[in-house]
Amino acid sequence: MCGIIGYAGGRDTAEVLLNGLKKLEYRGYDSAGIALAAPKKIDIYKKQGKVAALEENIPPSAQKIFAGIGHTRWATHGAPEDRNAHPHRCGKVVLVHNGIIENEQELRAELAKKGLTPTSDTDTELIAMLLAQFYEKEPRTAIRKTCALLEGSYALGILFEDQPGKIYAIRRNSPLIIGKGEQENFIASDIPAILKYTRSYYLPEEGELAEITKDEILFFDAADQPIEKTLATADWDEQAARKAGYDHFMAKEIAEQPEVVRETIRRYLKNGILFEELGNSFKVAGTLRIVACGSAYHAGLLGKQIIEKLARIPVEVSLASEFRYADPLLTKEDLVVAISQSGETADTLAALRLAKAKEVPTLGIVNVRGSTVAREADQVLYTAAGPEISVATTKAYTCQVVMLYLLALRLAQHWLDGADIENYVNQVEALPALLEKTLSCAAQCKEIAKDFASAEHLFFIGRGQDYAVCCEGSLKLKEISYIHSEAYAAGELKHGTISLIEEGTPVIAIATDRARLPKIAANIREVRARGARVLGIGYPTEDGKTISLPQCPDFTAPIAAAVVCQMLAYHVAVARGNDVDQPRNLAKSVTVE
Repeated sequence: MCGIIGYAGGRDTAEVLLNGLKKLEYRGYDSAGIALAAPKKIDIYKKQGKVAALEENIPPSAQKIFAGIGHTRWATHGAPEDRNAHPHRCGKVVLVHNGIIENEQELRAELAKKGLTPTSDTDTELIAMLLAQFYEKEPRTAIRKTCALLEGSYALGILFEDQPGKIYAIRRNSPLIIGKGEQENFIASDIPAILKYTRSYYLPEEGELAEITKDEILFFDAADQPIEKTLATADWDEQAARKAGYDHFMAKEIAEQPEVVRETIRRYLKNGILFEELGNSFKVAGTLRIVACGSAYHAGLLGKQIIEKLARIPVEVSLASEFRYADPLLTKEDLVVAISQSGETADTLAALRLAKAKEVPTLGIVNVRGSTVAREADQVLYTAAGPEISVATTKAYTCQVVMLYLLALRLAQHWLDGADIENYVNQVEALPALLEKTLSCAAQCKEIAKDFASAEHLFFIGRGQDYAVCCEGSLKLKEISYIHSEAYAAGELKHGTISLIEEGTPVIAIATDRARLPKIAANIREVRARGARVLGIGYPTEDGKTISLPQCPDFTAPIAAAVVCQMLAYHVAVARGNDVDQPRNLAKSVTVE
């Protein structure tokens, strides 16, 4: 969940590294650091806090350095203190690390037997210590010997003091790209870090080692034999990763949803044909099993409602972190759908690999081309969300839901007649226009947010498809406003939860399903009778505050309701003075368990 950057070239290396770290700060902002490699020494600068705090401590003399590595940290081992910040040094070795070393305790004990004690609490410093032990004159040999002892995940950027101008990089179960420029080259955790300088990059496979200078990039396989790699081109540009005049990335990304949804639909619905690339034989004879984490899991909950309704195929939605340890009952007639914005989510990737080990067909839904889930799934569908910088997902979640709607329609072709399919397709195609109208609710959300900004506890209630929206709405509110929020299936209130409702408790009721309006109206009366302050989102159920959606069918109304929840959460967080894009303790890409 940390971010790493490396540069070899003729520019001011400190400036390049700091710029890259700012683009990667969504991956961790507990501390940051850079290492600048001069011809005979490596200088390290690191600081607790955000990249801005580090930037103030870089001396002007650093401008004449032309190779280096940097890191922005999300703490796993040790508190976010200067001494635990990366880069870490041991002897002639300096490195940065994204991931978790699972046999850290064993390695620490072995080093202690040799009288070696780290100065930090991190697992990363242990890697530097091992490298320093193995290093004589050949860096690649030392790296291979060290990695053979490591269990867990890592992406490493490594400098050797007597190898000026060279950066070494290797990965296992952690994302890493190698950027190629004109007489300059890069390493990075993610594409936005290098978009200012290049859109060309390589994707190293696990265990492949890269040796980078300003003039060339060499790759070596696990046997240390030279290999050729195919150059990829990012379909994003730097402008897409900027705020573009918005106060926060989250506000920009909410506003981009009509366009990215339009593009996602355009990619996979062409001339009335859905998912032509999946082929005519695409079907699910058994159970469709969705595995995901966080908001992607909530997208799956809504997808389950739609797929079962339209395609009459049983769907199970599992948290990937639970699925992988549950010894799931899988058959070769099932389809495992792994959903991940980054395509690098550790638990989702592990669930995908479990399915593949059992020879169960797999499908990935991801936003990043060439990501690990995309490369390892049997088939892959790419959302068109583009770069999403705010930690709290908005447009990526919405695109995932839309993709599941399209998938439901494709699977429903064996069940519904052509006229019904066409009707639903028309409703999906109208989604971008619906979302554009939904964004006009922003002013109402901003005003209502003032009433919620002082809340300590809040509840979302809904039924069916609306319960799925409640789960995402509650997560969005809690992760950026820090208000304790819970989502409940409204019918469950009487089974214990209603005891928490007292005078003034805020309750948000999602109501987009006309068939269930009488039931949710009854639940609203129950909480009102206990003193709750109720806000409705969707169809009005009785007198009171309601954010009414633009006129739309029940089929697509949950997507519009989720966008309203995003805007409400955003304005509550702003009203509370929070850091909207970088909420405490969270990072964008969860690449560790």
